[in-house]
Amino acid sequence: MPGSIVVTLLGTGTPQPDIERFGSATLVQAGGLNLLFDAGRGASLRLTQVGTRLGAIDAVFLTHFHSDHTAGLADVYSSGYIPGPFGRRETALPIYGPEGVEELTEGLMMAFRGDLRERAIKAIPEQSTRLVPHQIEEGIVFEVNGVKVSAFGTFHHEFAQTYGYRIDYAGRSVVLSGDTAADPRVADAAVGCDVLVHEVAAIHESMADNDFFKNVVMKGHTSPEEAAAIFQKTRPKLAVFTHIVQLPGGQVGPSVESILERARAHFEGDIIAGTDLMVLRLGEDGVEVSPRAAVAKALA
Repeated sequence: MPGSIVVTLLGTGTPQPDIERFGSATLVQAGGLNLLFDAGRGASLRLTQVGTRLGAIDAVFLTHFHSDHTAGLADVYSSGYIPGPFGRRETALPIYGPEGVEELTEGLMMAFRGDLRERAIKAIPEQSTRLVPHQIEEGIVFEVNGVKVSAFGTFHHEFAQTYGYRIDYAGRSVVLSGDTAADPRVADAAVGCDVLVHEVAAIHESMADNDFFKNVVMKGHTSPEEAAAIFQKTRPKLAVFTHIVQLPGGQVGPSVESILERARAHFEGDIIAGTDLMVLRLGEDGVEVSPRAAVAKALA
């Protein structure tokens, strides 16, 4: 739809391997652009499932360098330059991220030199094999075709430089928190947005006194009550949970339903739990939610 923003949650999980929740990755489509925010485990598979060529990604934006946000970038990159229906990238791929993004891109290109040597290199445009790093700071980091991407700082851990992103297009906006403890900068960036996609973490009551969970993991993440306070301040049309941390993990951690219940006790607006392949369409009539994207049968 012209003037709309389409947000597809490709991966809503954590470092824990989970076939239902892949690593953090979100596809934002607006102004004819395909923008990928984080590229966790399985990002290339999810992109292919929703019919988006790996070579059609116009830019990648990283919130930070934890593996559950970057492990899938290698496949998006290396399969994207293959001249098959799923790849066919013709230009260099811009990668936006915190300090260290140049090291990451150089490392990936070095790692796949052998791959390129063993392929029909003449059939692959040289520029398509290049990653172009862009070190970000707070403020506008990207502005193309009327699509504006702004970065804002967050706090995940003392030793990590982390960012969230706000995407604005045609009077509509979506904010992605990235991994963060409850941070007023998220609320400041999200005031007046249509959709706020925010991480969340909870500890099962039987493990509430676990020192590692309480004093390490939770200090870098946001509880349901803290997230609700941010929603209450920003008043998005729709609040969506992603990167759902259920400590100690898997089916033994707090249920998604209990996390939603805790948040809803402090925010009367609309909150949903994101799932892989969920699609959010921001248009003239508000936000339309499709629980699961139509899976592409083939890529042209």
